[in-house]
Amino acid sequence: MSTALIRIGLHGAAGRMGLRLTQLIALDPRTTLVAAVDRACLGEDAGSVAGAGALGVPIRALDAIADTRPNVVIDYSHPSATAEVAEACRLARVPLVIGTTGLDDDARRALEEASAEIAVLASPNTSRAVNLLFELAARAAAGMGPEADVEIIERHHRLKKDAPSGTALRIAEVISAATGAGPLVHGREGQVGERTRGEIGMHAVRGGDCPGEHTILFALGGDTLELTHRALNRDGFARGAIDAAVFLAGKPPGNYSMADVLGPQA
Repeated sequence: MSTALIRIGLHGAAGRMGLRLTQLIALDPRTTLVAAVDRACLGEDAGSVAGAGALGVPIRALDAIADTRPNVVIDYSHPSATAEVAEACRLARVPLVIGTTGLDDDARRALEEASAEIAVLASPNTSRAVNLLFELAARAAAGMGPEADVEIIERHHRLKKDAPSGTALRIAEVISAATGAGPLVHGREGQVGERTRGEIGMHAVRGGDCPGEHTILFALGGDTLELTHRALNRDGFARGAIDAAVFLAGKPPGNYSMADVLGPQA
């Protein structure tokens, strides 16, 4: 018996992640693209813009979500658009996956309000490997103990607008939850004095076209432990977002996470 394809709407279809998502949604046997939303390339075929061949889905304004009735929407765009897409999905009763980072308080509030009426999954990183890194970071922090000095170094392409990355901030959150460590110290310059016990160092590197790299350093007096994730391209993020969309379609209202998507191992 054939299974109906999950109908996906994509917000931010002409962006870097949107282009790759369009390609991978078209290749995924579970999904079909029914709505492509962006301010750029209006009227053009989303598949043609992404180099995936014509899909018969023109890039449109946000009203495409209500008109095409997708089963779920994926948003990889800009934090300034989060509240608007959350409201559009709420009105259309369509679940929403948010991969956009750098969200402000207004955007978070809009997502929380929307989650009372639709399923919402907002993650700073939709990669399966990165979400396993969160779990490993929590276990390492607990195992190394509060005496370990923790430093987080993240590297991204020169066009990334927010710093530190949402992934780095989530890593700091899980370490803090495991050990009570904090506060965050963002970089160091000048006569800053000795490192204080319990602080988490945070360092952001920007340059080139690196899609994402995160290293967590746990340093004791006699040895160190490093955990590193390197994204070689955007496929891990895109495939994880599609997995999240397939999971979220048909779910009741509420807040969900990538841990829900990946199951007990995450």
